[in-house]
Amino acid sequence: MSTILITGASSGLGAEMARQFAAKGYDLALCARRTEKLAELKAEILAADPARRVEIRALDVTDDDQVFEVFRGFQADFGTLERIVINAGLGKGAPLGTGRYDANKQTAMTNFVAALAQSEAAMEIFRAQNAGHFVMISSMSAMRGMPKTLTTYAATKAGVAHLAEGLRTELYGKPIKVTVLYPGYIRSEMNDQVAQSTPLMSSTEKGVRAMVKAIEREVADACVPPLPWAPMSVVMKHAPLPLLKRLI
Repeated sequence: MSTILITGASSGLGAEMARQFAAKGYDLALCARRTEKLAELKAEILAADPARRVEIRALDVTDDDQVFEVFRGFQADFGTLERIVINAGLGKGAPLGTGRYDANKQTAMTNFVAALAQSEAAMEIFRAQNAGHFVMISSMSAMRGMPKTLTTYAATKAGVAHLAEGLRTELYGKPIKVTVLYPGYIRSEMNDQVAQSTPLMSSTEKGVRAMVKAIEREVADACVPPLPWAPMSVVMKHAPLPLLKRLI
């Protein structure tokens, strides 16, 4: 039976990925800061399928030592981890130079430096196993430098995508696979501030279904859901700046 480790699993995309992977027969290693939310999620999954195995651990991804301890602990629990999804993230941000370096630094540390620690811990496991599937959750905002409150967030998401792409280049032809996902607007705690009525907003269930499908196919990368985000990625990358400013 395949086992999947998901960070940031207490809510939003992480929690819904856990539900959908459990429904497909995966055993789960779930971690996040809010253990009470993880316990509720575990109870919900086991109520739906008592045969599933769900292990939970508290994890603050900005605590480097804890990242390695938790990942190694899950490996000890299960023996083998087939997939690791680096999903934990933060959506804080402010325009640069407006006095909120604290918020931007917190986002940079959580979304990039902490993702680096998780990548190190994941690859330590996969190199020892000589097998595994490394999944990085980036964002559509990684396609182009973004303005205002998104500037730092978008930069971190471009950074983690490149981190994963570097691994993919290194591991090409080997039994360790690398996937980068670029979610668009999918309803979650993180984007509560985005107008929920936007026609581009996908439900959590639908958006995560596209993510789960891409992960199971072990694609190199995917914009999810594919419509409208795959064609939108081309526009975001190549639109002249005056047009891009109107779009975003």
